[in-house]
Amino acid sequence: MQELLLAWYSQNGRDLPWRHTHDPYAILVSEVMLQQTRVSRVVPRYLAWLERMTGPATHPFLVCRRDNGEIAGVVSLSNVVLGLFRSGYLGYYAFAGHERQGLMRAGLLAVVRHAFTTLKLHRVEANIQPGNAASIALARSCGFAREGFSPRYLKIGGRWRDHERWARLAS
Repeated sequence: MQELLLAWYSQNGRDLPWRHTHDPYAILVSEVMLQQTRVSRVVPRYLAWLERMTGPATHPFLVCRRDNGEIAGVVSLSNVVLGLFRSGYLGYYAFAGHERQGLMRAGLLAVVRHAFTTLKLHRVEANIQPGNAASIALARSCGFAREGFSPRYLKIGGRWRDHERWARLAS
């Protein structure tokens, strides 16, 4: 699997997202180890996700279990704008079987720390559907504050959905 990731990044002229972190708490991808039986299902979907995450304004991260390297979830910074704005949007989700174990909180905190220290962002924003109590609790536990409400903000499942705006500023 690691060879596939190296090949994809090399072919697409991208640097590996885990190469430049010296943060001992980061749960960024270091070595993705998947059981051989799952690789045939996971690799095409993961490579498709990587393709969507290409571009200088997008920073994708995987949250991996420390004990076995299994991918527990995804955190991404997108629409990153530098210059005077220095802001980006945060997206995240956990894979089934890995929720409510503190893995996403640790991963989210590591990515936010990366956004503020390495990327030197001033603001990170997460837009969350009002009924998603777990996601709201996760954002709140990571220091995000509710800033407002955006009706019909994103089209999900063929319908425009309302979202709450949550943000965290660099301290």
